[in-house]
Amino acid sequence: QVQLVESGGGLVQAGGSLRLSCVASGGMFRINVMGWYRQAPGKQRESVATITSRGATNYADALKGRFSISIDNGKNKVYLQMNNLEHEDADVYYCNANVWATARGSQDYWGRGTWVTVSS
Repeated sequence: QVQLVESGGGLVQAGGSLRLSCVASGGMFRINVMGWYRQAPGKQRESVATITSRGATNYADALKGRFSISIDNGKNKVYLQMNNLEHEDADVYYCNANVWATARGSQDYWGRGTWVTVSS
């Protein structure tokens, strides 16, 4: 079973920056795609950014230019650099990974989430 653990969330002032990290672990697997999603209370989870193991990225249109996703395949880690944060960015951020393992084929996994709070 693959586990995803996020870190790097916290309280930041509007206009500030945060860098989220997520590491995948647990057995032998190959990463297909990793990504970040966010969800506000009472709202649907939405995609923030995704990245393939080859580095192809996809961003939510509204976040292009402020957020940047990167991957370290050797460490099974994905990062989300968030700049010029706005109050609307305050959410729980979840890491997602689609991985392939011999015994299970391709499966999706989720982390438990990390809070991002933006203050005035």
